[in-house]
Amino acid sequence: MYTHSEELFKKSSEYIPGGVNSPVRAFKQVGGSPVFMHAAKGAYLFDEDGNKYIDYICSWGPMILGHQHPDVVAGLKKQLELGISYGAPTVAEYEMAKLICENVPNVDLVRFCSSGTEACMSAIRVARGYTGRAKILKFNGHYHGHADSFLKKAGSGVATLGIQVVGGVTEGVLRDTLVAEYNNIESVRELVEKHHSDLAAIIVEPVAGNMGCIVPEKEFLNYIREVCTKYGIIFIVDEVMTGFRLSFGGAQKTLGFDADMVTMGKILGGGLPVGAFGGKRAIMERVAPLGDVYQAGTLSGNPLAMMAGSVTLKTLLENPKIYETVNKTTDNLARGLHKVFSDEKIPHTVNQIGSMISIHFGEHSVIDFPSAAACDLERFKRYFHFMLKNGVYLPPSPFESWFLSYKHSKKDIERTLELSHQFAIQEAS
Repeated sequence: MYTHSEELFKKSSEYIPGGVNSPVRAFKQVGGSPVFMHAAKGAYLFDEDGNKYIDYICSWGPMILGHQHPDVVAGLKKQLELGISYGAPTVAEYEMAKLICENVPNVDLVRFCSSGTEACMSAIRVARGYTGRAKILKFNGHYHGHADSFLKKAGSGVATLGIQVVGGVTEGVLRDTLVAEYNNIESVRELVEKHHSDLAAIIVEPVAGNMGCIVPEKEFLNYIREVCTKYGIIFIVDEVMTGFRLSFGGAQKTLGFDADMVTMGKILGGGLPVGAFGGKRAIMERVAPLGDVYQAGTLSGNPLAMMAGSVTLKTLLENPKIYETVNKTTDNLARGLHKVFSDEKIPHTVNQIGSMISIHFGEHSVIDFPSAAACDLERFKRYFHFMLKNGVYLPPSPFESWFLSYKHSKKDIERTLELSHQFAIQEAS
């Protein structure tokens, strides 16, 4: 079924570490060889062997409009005729920045870069420069990119590969990174009370997406806001996943809290590589050339990424029913999955908010990384391969959120639930 993909994986492994350019793609958590994709359209992927899949990865989040949205494609074609990269300012950068600052809470100034990793890495540098402090606090299982400071208990890819200590990251860097438990106010309180005079920033995924989809419990984010205000700590919200996905204003608007800085990516580029970090004016004015915190990038604000992102954001802004539709579709999937596995008495939890969702096999609720890691990972592995074999492409790890698009249809959901029911019956027998 995947003959050509298997051959391509062997060939790629001769020249690319592990045969992939991002570790989770290697199928290490679920076993087998990764599927090589050839094309995409709407809610579907097509592999090199001619198989079609309902896509629940959506390029790990960016494709909220679906693959190959005609307006995005038209915009890219137009920009290709004008030029691919200039290394100089463009109107598109200004227009994108204006759109973000007018719609994302607590962003007065924004700087573009080329990835979510760059955005989070730069935000931490700005926070350190602004406060004059060295330490940061992150959360167990949260992933903010592969910069050294973030690779302490980083969830998802690191957990999938079973890496306990990331090679190449110095002890000095790790000492400056404190780790609390997500959704655990007491763990935050203990660390902040002990280290607040050295803490430059607390960075958090408002909705965790790298240990499955895990929603913040009531008052958790507001408590972080409270202690950051009390001790002069910069509150950084990593909205690389949630930005423009939960709502046009992101998680701050959806969940009702205020950050000092915001990092963004994914949907922001409409499927092209992009990142951004922004925040309150006094903080962002420390960024060069206004201030002494240096950050730069040859392809930052690349015209193609700005065009794809601009078209995507304007489409979302002008058509608010897109959010209503995709959220309702995801609601239906969540309810359906819960019913399917409940009917066959398969222990599970379905976590969902907006168009982010994940299923965890186990008796307990999943509210943090330890509870996610304690689930039945072998059952997820069987579920993944059953669905893949039957034309449904799920994230190849139990530690990743699923993402839906506006193009996922009622028929797609029905097919997914039908197959999930078949799997549940098979597991129960």
